[in-house]
Amino acid sequence: MHPILFRIPLPHMPLKLWWALAAIAVVAAIYALIGLRRKDRATMASAAIVLALSTVAGIVLRDVKFEAPNLPIYSYGVMLGLSLLVGWYLTLTLADKDGLPKETMANCYVVTALAAIVGSRVLYIITNLDEFRVNPHDPSSSVLFSSFFALRRGGLVAYGGFLGGFVGSWLYLARHRIRLMPWADVAVPSLASGLFVTRIGCYLFGCDFGKRLPEAAPEALKKLGTFPHWGAGMLDGGDGAPAFIKQLDVAGRGTPAAAELWKLNHSLPVHPTQIYESLVGLALLAVLLWQRKNQKFRGQVFFLFAFAYGYIRFLLEMLRDDAERGELGTFTEHLFVPGALLAMGIAFTFGMALGIRNRHVRTMARVIAFVPPIVAYLALRPATFGASVLMHPSTSQWIGFFTAMIVPFFYAKFWDIARRNPKLAMSAESLGDINPRPTDDVHSKPHDDDEEDESDDEPEQDPRIDKAG
Repeated sequence: MHPILFRIPLPHMPLKLWWALAAIAVVAAIYALIGLRRKDRATMASAAIVLALSTVAGIVLRDVKFEAPNLPIYSYGVMLGLSLLVGWYLTLTLADKDGLPKETMANCYVVTALAAIVGSRVLYIITNLDEFRVNPHDPSSSVLFSSFFALRRGGLVAYGGFLGGFVGSWLYLARHRIRLMPWADVAVPSLASGLFVTRIGCYLFGCDFGKRLPEAAPEALKKLGTFPHWGAGMLDGGDGAPAFIKQLDVAGRGTPAAAELWKLNHSLPVHPTQIYESLVGLALLAVLLWQRKNQKFRGQVFFLFAFAYGYIRFLLEMLRDDAERGELGTFTEHLFVPGALLAMGIAFTFGMALGIRNRHVRTMARVIAFVPPIVAYLALRPATFGASVLMHPSTSQWIGFFTAMIVPFFYAKFWDIARRNPKLAMSAESLGDINPRPTDDVHSKPHDDDEEDESDDEPEQDPRIDKAG
């Protein structure tokens, strides 16, 4: 694991940030002219926004320069770029299969990606404002705005990207009068693939690490969770991986414990939470692609991802130990965690479980949903007369919890539309009508949710019935 993949030699002269911003402004101007020629107001508006932002940023940051013998290419930045490339092909391929306008979807992806990067950076800045001050230990110290653009070194929050991308998509599609849910269904698999790729970048960089592993943990897991001391000058924030630096700070510089760490030349084993979440992204990608083959309404794929990732992210945050996530509130751990899991289990029971067609499997899933809160309470409760452990939920943990609570409500509402009118539920034009229009189509016959369906394959309707009806 290494934060810098390679270095590009630079000329012996300072490189100014406004040069890159000027290049972006030129590209945006070209897009604006293309949109003007095609009379595409949406393209013109998007290009004008990028042109205006890059111009203003270039003026404000005209004195910011970079001067060094070489330009380091950070692993996180490379993986972020790779995730955007993979997401581009995946999203446009799925959009084409669903019959969505290809050019509009391509433009929407660009807008969504830019909004996601901005959103993820903004949320990181909000939760780590002191990191951007001239003096991090002085709240009244001025903020270095130039640091906001140092994306190649990380500093992005996944949930900020999801929220930013969602808002960007909604605003862009509203101008084209295209429903959000059909786009969300084809775009959300790219979020899962993005998790898979970018978390590998996090692992190489060493950020987003977890808590100490127990001594009984498997040796292979300990090896994965051991982060090195890189050497002086590797990064601005220290001369070792973030896990190594934090353990030094906790041990206390100059103490025997810190001396042992220096002797080891690497961190003590921690949970490789980056790998955990990368595998979660890969698993979610497989589940989402499977769901597309069994989709009953527009938005089902998106809702499945939002709930599943919210629930899993809530759990993963309990293993995280990096300090850049922000904290909101203080709660008793053995009550807060089981209570949150219980609430999400109830939301699953009345919402997401409706998507399980087999009645017996659906009942079993609803029962299993209440196992995690019981297990969590038994595992976290303090010993008799023991002190309770306090926890400080992170910003991402709160967002994951509320997402998993809200999404099932909309899932149930859209599922009801699918139950009463399957054709309407899968219509890209009319989805969202709470009271679907009556139809004479035999396929739109309501079905009973409680009717047992032991097979995943529904019988095909004889086309002669339509002619006879």
